[in-house]
Amino acid sequence: MLPASGIHIRRATSSDASLLRAILYETYESTWFPELTPAAARRFRDEDRPGAYVKARGAAFRVAECGGQVVGFVDWDADFVNALHVRPGHARQGVGSRLMDMAETGIARAGFPTARLETDTFNARSRAFYAKRGYREADQYPDTEWNSGLTTLLLVKPLDQTAKGIRRKE
Repeated sequence: MLPASGIHIRRATSSDASLLRAILYETYESTWFPELTPAAARRFRDEDRPGAYVKARGAAFRVAECGGQVVGFVDWDADFVNALHVRPGHARQGVGSRLMDMAETGIARAGFPTARLETDTFNARSRAFYAKRGYREADQYPDTEWNSGLTTLLLVKPLDQTAKGIRRKE
């Protein structure tokens, strides 16, 4: 586990785009690729989904740096966490927790009583991470994004509204 002081969180900049795209491809390879049909995997690469996502939402990302290297990011909008990705080599070192702390604080400051996000049933590591943070299953439904027979879980966490007053460097 890295000391909290060794993880710096900041807003993404346009110069981060290629690094963010690379993180998305790394986490795709280690998490999603083994679960997808060959057709879904081909579409992912052909459409360059990471590049399109970074182009559309990258300016809203908060990135985590360790030793000057971008190692993860979080993206949220209103009360919904769209994405949390940490380079596989930096998993379980506190990076994801620091990023989620920032997202949850931002969501609470915006006045939302809960944070929501999705993960898939096969993703035991993310499910355990979110459960430890207090997220609970609110719904499940077919994952239509991948068209691979997966099941999506909607996870919800009540937020401490006193967190609105907390000031963190962004």
